Amino acid sequence: MLRVEELEAALPAMTQWRAAAGRGVDWAALEATLGTALPSDFRSLAEAYPILVVGDFLSVFVPRPGAEVSWASDARDDEILQDWYEMEDMEDYVPFPQPGGLISWATSNCGDVFYWKTSPADPDAWPVVVRTDNGDWNEFPVGVVEFLAGVYGHTIDVPGMPGSFPGDSPQVLGLSDRID
Repeated sequence: MLRVEELEAALPAMTQWRAAAGRGVDWAALEATLGTALPSDFRSLAEAYPILVVGDFLSVFVPRPGAEVSWASDARDDEILQDWYEMEDMEDYVPFPQPGGLISWATSNCGDVFYWKTSPADPDAWPVVVRTDNGDWNEFPVGVVEFLAGVYGHTIDVPGMPGSFPGDSPQVLGLSDRID
């Protein structure tokens, strides 16, 4: 499993948004509400960075300190995923909290959605699953940090994505942790 520093090497524009002392996410509250632990690489990313928007295309949603229960509730009650499931538009995937169900962690501005498949039991072994806007499903046997480092380091190709993705040297915007 890659470390956040390896993602920073592939996407150096993100480093300006790194929290010097960590963000203080209440993982116990989040995971109690969600009903599962989350991968350690994502936890490291979420402690180091706020929500990131990469290349004005990909939004990586990490929990905001003080809003962990809301993040977990949204993950458990993914209405779009439930609609796809009811329309039988998910191949062999299922929504969380079903065993092996999907939990979203990012979206694109074109309607692509990035998930974990919550199987096997060890969250650090969860693969990344991408549903592209055209309805294709792609699974990658890596964690979030390794996936993002591979995409932005040009070693992982995601079929069905726009030709301009991921681009060269994309800009990164970090969104405020402020809760209104």
